[in-house]
Amino acid sequence: MTRSPNKLIPADFTPVPALGASCDVVVIDAFASDLDAVALLVAPGTDLTGVVGLGEEALAAAGFDASPGSSLVVARDGHPVVLVGIGAVADLDADKLRDAAASAARATAKKGGRIGIDVPDLGIDATTAGQVLAEGALLARYRYSVLKAEPKEVALDLLQLRVAGADAAAVAAGVAVAEITVRAAVVARDLANTPPGHLTATDIAGVAAELGAEYGFEVESFDLAQLIEMGCGGILGVNAGSAEEPRLVVLTYTPDGDVTGHLGLVGKGIMYDSGGISLKPSDPMHLLMKMDMGGAAAVLGAFTALRDLGTTAAVSGWLTCTDNMPSGSAYKLGDVLTCRNGKTVEIKNTDAEGRIAMMDGLALAVEAGVDAIIDIATLTGAALMALGKSRAAVLGNDQGMVDQVTAAAAATDEPVWQLPLERKYRKQLDSDVADISNLGGPHAGATTAALFLDEFVAGTPWAHIDIAGTMSTDADDAWRSAGATGFGARLLARLAADYRS
Repeated sequence: MTRSPNKLIPADFTPVPALGASCDVVVIDAFASDLDAVALLVAPGTDLTGVVGLGEEALAAAGFDASPGSSLVVARDGHPVVLVGIGAVADLDADKLRDAAASAARATAKKGGRIGIDVPDLGIDATTAGQVLAEGALLARYRYSVLKAEPKEVALDLLQLRVAGADAAAVAAGVAVAEITVRAAVVARDLANTPPGHLTATDIAGVAAELGAEYGFEVESFDLAQLIEMGCGGILGVNAGSAEEPRLVVLTYTPDGDVTGHLGLVGKGIMYDSGGISLKPSDPMHLLMKMDMGGAAAVLGAFTALRDLGTTAAVSGWLTCTDNMPSGSAYKLGDVLTCRNGKTVEIKNTDAEGRIAMMDGLALAVEAGVDAIIDIATLTGAALMALGKSRAAVLGNDQGMVDQVTAAAAATDEPVWQLPLERKYRKQLDSDVADISNLGGPHAGATTAALFLDEFVAGTPWAHIDIAGTMSTDADDAWRSAGATGFGARLLARLAADYRS
């Protein structure tokens, strides 16, 4: 793909998943003798005297109490064994088992890339256990190191799982699902972690084309001239201050056999958000604005999973991709932009740009006649302030669609919380010169942003996921590795696989 002269990496660089694709995950009865380490999941009260030669008192004296996330390295026959606490078995569920696998993968990270995880009989469905164990370990060992000359982290090359009391074939079936979902998350993480000078709107269109060819979906990209002809004034307005062209990237997945519905996914793809004329302060949050395309990354990641998950619904995606830069040609406060559907928008803040770009994507989804729309975006600081960095906001005009998002979120441990689409606040978006303005008042910013988007879905059943808080984590947190989390990719993949109109 063509790259700007300022690119500092090889021309053939493409941020694609490496971890999930390169790690061999196998279910075994006996661990290989050449593993770098074996992690043993341990509940409180487990007698390990015959396993590691240490009783409960000795382990407690060493600081290991088998509480969730606790770990201790011991030696057995000269090989390192890592004890990883899981807490009381009665309290264990799939999410906690995923977290335990993540703790095991992290605790063995310094030992090498060939590890085993030994799991006692926990009474969890074997297929579910296989999936969450593999997801936890693979996602926890993720590191974005493609731009490092000498990466310090050791990649995970081999993961062996031994699950007591479980049918090996059923565990392996779960592992096979995990390899698909991990791939989706890693695509999203790789894209969001890539610096903006190395991943422009043009670049992500090229990445999408490569992934589509490999994972069974069609990709069409629309450039500046085409967007002008299409009347996509939102994307064009945000892009006006940039030296880089915008791209609208349209993804199309068509299942084999009977089609059970048509789902539309719209992802915010602001490749870098300076705030435009409403310039952001130079603080740590500004540094994270390379991740302002996390919604588009999540949609693209999810598309890599659709075919392999056996999705029976048709799924279309619209990635609205541009950066938002200040310059002499940038759009200004007071400007009026015209959406693809003809609705006019007064600009009251150029840093409320994501919704401006997304309005064209939503309008196109309506034109395509989809049965329902899910949009996902790093949209508002209000969502971050309200819910923090562990839970995304979800709002919508259709409770059934919100419930589907909530169910998929619970199944993937990508948690959401529903906020009200309080229509009393719609008047805050009134404009004296246009159909609507792009900014509401000082309160309920997540809701007024969603109300703005609601104007462009034309009554189509719709839910909006605001991932401004969950797009990244400052430090490793269970299976969420420091940096971009890829939040939403597994959620959307699960939702699409389960979707029926």
